[in-house]
Amino acid sequence: MQDGTIIDKRRFPSPHPGIYLYLVTYMSGGLKVKGLLAEPNDGKHYDGFLYLRGGIKNVGKVRPSRITQFAAQGFIVFAPFYRGNQGGEGDEDFGGEDRYDAISGFKLLEYHDRVKRDCIHIFGFSRGGVMALWTAIHCKTAASLVTWGGVSDMFLTYVERSDLRRMMKRVIGGSPNKYPNEYEIRTPLFRADEIDVPVLIIHGEKDTNVSVEHAFRLEKTLKMKRKYVESWYFTQFTHYFPPAINRQVVRDLTRWMKQAGEK
Repeated sequence: MQDGTIIDKRRFPSPHPGIYLYLVTYMSGGLKVKGLLAEPNDGKHYDGFLYLRGGIKNVGKVRPSRITQFAAQGFIVFAPFYRGNQGGEGDEDFGGEDRYDAISGFKLLEYHDRVKRDCIHIFGFSRGGVMALWTAIHCKTAASLVTWGGVSDMFLTYVERSDLRRMMKRVIGGSPNKYPNEYEIRTPLFRADEIDVPVLIIHGEKDTNVSVEHAFRLEKTLKMKRKYVESWYFTQFTHYFPPAINRQVVRDLTRWMKQAGEK
């Protein structure tokens, strides 16, 4: 079966009366991977929205409330769980082969009969920032890309997050000193010239989970490559924004996406 093909779709409890949620099994690189699909229940056509979560395994799982929050802004949203999670086949490898679960998720939205053609947007939070950038590199029809508190440089993540080093060594194979190529192939900055979609960077400057340096490096690299990039930096916030601010930023970024997609 083709990547992005849905092979099972089951209703899932939704926290929003106007949004249907579905637990989906889809194909990605020969594996059966799970994800969550959110559809406004009015039968109309909408832009697509690929939501790429952060974390790994049970850290940073997809939350139904977050998915429906974006769907309520006028999108059909798909959020891959990534391989090896919540009953899916395979194993996550932190931006390696599991990037194809994101790319296949983009294709899933392309196949959706209610998603507007060439109006699929990519969103990545935290580790999902890397996944979003790789998806944009591979999926040239994307309408826009937003990375929020997003990782852009795997070498920098290893340096900054001593608490993640054991996991990164296990999943990636070793440290950047021993396996620099494995970290390079997970770092989309090295292929920034292939990112042809409008990019919005959102980052809290007090973020200690993913330092704002990731945003600075991404912005600088994209500008050097003469790409379209916009940045919203929040001096007072960390990795997580207060609820009221979070809701406002969601409204603002989804408005930005639709405007960028029209250009």
